[in-house]
Amino acid sequence: MSSDQISERADRHVAAFNHCVRSGDWTDFAGRFTPDATMRFVGVPVGPFTGREAISAGYASQPPSDTLTVSRAISSGDVDELWFAWDGSRDTGTMTLRWSRDLIAELTVSFNSPGADTPA
Repeated sequence: MSSDQISERADRHVAAFNHCVRSGDWTDFAGRFTPDATMRFVGVPVGPFTGREAISAGYASQPPSDTLTVSRAISSGDVDELWFAWDGSRDTGTMTLRWSRDLIAELTVSFNSPGADTPA
């Protein structure tokens, strides 16, 4: 896949994330993850979270407050790597998603700039 073309599955995830930021409703967002998924963060003191319930609790207790825009994407097999910027601050990071069918099995978010927001 082209290094600038975001996969459909990753595009749906980013759209769902941005929708939840705008609506403030994170109720169903963890349903995008497998029951035993892991979510890790590099560069911020959040998580890691293991399991859909822990991921849901993480979003509920510390919901992100900014939408993001993907600037570059690479997909290979069951992995999507996305480079993004927060829309409000323009701080940047990367998001690596490993998929199990249509659900996220692993999500690792790395932040490149101080002051970055929480879960992506």
